[in-house]
Amino acid sequence: MSDLPKCPKCSSEYTYEDGTQYVCPECAHEWAMDGPDDETDSQEIHDSNGNLLKDGDTVTVIKDLKVKGSSLVVKVGTKVKGIRLVEGDHDIDCKIPGIGAMKLKSQFVKKQ
Repeated sequence: MSDLPKCPKCSSEYTYEDGTQYVCPECAHEWAMDGPDDETDSQEIHDSNGNLLKDGDTVTVIKDLKVKGSSLVVKVGTKVKGIRLVEGDHDIDCKIPGIGAMKLKSQFVKKQ
């Protein structure tokens, strides 16, 4: 058996070396060989102005956003309270008044 560490993100045992880092073929996570993986703990999400966002913040939408699969539009200036940060392309999970639960990209909001 190999002495390679398991993936810190998905615990897969099928990791392999690639240059100076380890790679997980199951979740495509990469981390440095020379130390523990701190990337998952220190992921920071910033708004359009570069301000650090955290769970529970209130943000304002800075651009009209069409709601996919609907004729609804989230208008500029809409305040969204109590956001929750999640991983992925759309990194904000929230409830928008008059529309409901949605995911937003942090590049289209600014912190209050």
